Amino acid sequence: MIKVEEAVEKVMQFIHPMKVEQVPIEEAYGRYLAEPLIADHDIPFRDRSPLDGFAIRSEDTIGATHENPITLRVIEEVGAGQLASKRVGKKEAIRIMTGADMPEGANAVVMLEMVKELPDKGLIQIPVSFTPGQNVSKRGEDIHEGKSLVPSGTRIGPGEITLLATFGYAKVPVYKKPVVGILATGTELLSVEQSLKPGKIRNSNSYMVASLLIKYGAEPRIFQPVQDDVEKSVKAVEHALTEVDYLITTGGVSVGDYDVMIDVFSRVGAEIVFDKIAMRPGSPTTFAVRDKKLIFGLSGNPAACFVGFELYVRPAILSMMSVEHPYMLKLEAFLDGDFKKPSAYPRFVRAKAYVKEGQFRVKPVGLDKAGVTSTLKDANCLVYIPAGGRGINENDRVSVLMLEMPEGYSYDSSV
Repeated sequence: MIKVEEAVEKVMQFIHPMKVEQVPIEEAYGRYLAEPLIADHDIPFRDRSPLDGFAIRSEDTIGATHENPITLRVIEEVGAGQLASKRVGKKEAIRIMTGADMPEGANAVVMLEMVKELPDKGLIQIPVSFTPGQNVSKRGEDIHEGKSLVPSGTRIGPGEITLLATFGYAKVPVYKKPVVGILATGTELLSVEQSLKPGKIRNSNSYMVASLLIKYGAEPRIFQPVQDDVEKSVKAVEHALTEVDYLITTGGVSVGDYDVMIDVFSRVGAEIVFDKIAMRPGSPTTFAVRDKKLIFGLSGNPAACFVGFELYVRPAILSMMSVEHPYMLKLEAFLDGDFKKPSAYPRFVRAKAYVKEGQFRVKPVGLDKAGVTSTLKDANCLVYIPAGGRGINENDRVSVLMLEMPEGYSYDSSV
């Protein structure tokens, strides 16, 4: 058996970036940016008004009060998208709408609500004085030309879409989604729609793995499950490898008489990189490579399959798209409960992390067996229990690998 850290390191040695493709901006949400986004112009591009009002010269308002307002003549009206044709001179103003460029000569904007329009058409009164730049959105105050805005490997969300549109990306360079095949093995497997029969179980692993692949930006392809038969499994794996970038199998990697997948991987010409890891659950997790295509042989037990995916498949998939931090975030928390029984191998326990009275705590979500499925929906983290030792007591500090961040917890993602 090899250690978990060594297994992760071996997987990552075989990672190659995905190719780049251009997609329409309306299809870019959720994809991973393949090139850094650098501002090629200032935002705003010119000084502009952030509100409806009047563009004025601030020096004309010196000494203005409610008792002694200053009077200006309105010489023009400018809407958003229009440019003023006149220059604002002494004691003059231009009516301006939100987003319009500032007219020449003006250096401040008076909001509409503060202005009194006189019966004599074209005259306004202002009851307070203004300073240069007041109520003006200055050129480049949001973004300066040359600023690095979004690094490559960023998953594109609404904020990134806004920036891409702002800088004219009708087509967005993104990493191609890795197409990952899912092949469940086991004579005991039924399809989801079939009725239960003695000795049989429904195939839940394929759909769990597919949802995880979608979560991390890959495209899953589910193949028909295969029985515990070497020849049939060889044909199924050979076929799957012709259609996908990478392959995940579930089941058949332990040491039982019907666990045939390691033999299958060898028969299809794959290099077995490792087939045993010192961990619980999921010690029989296998990793192989054929023609640069990664093959993950995960446990057939749902919880072990889930843990194996998060530890090994997740960072592989994310690294293919240049994600800077592809691993689960590791934090420290106080334990609710205890683990008195020492284990020969490190354990990864499904748990719920939460914030209580300002303290970050974690509690196991229930029965911690490899075949238990009911607790997966409640877990937002994995508690790491080291091998050996005296066990862990209530309120001890433990290491936690986060699947999702709990409400109320903030952290510096750069750490």
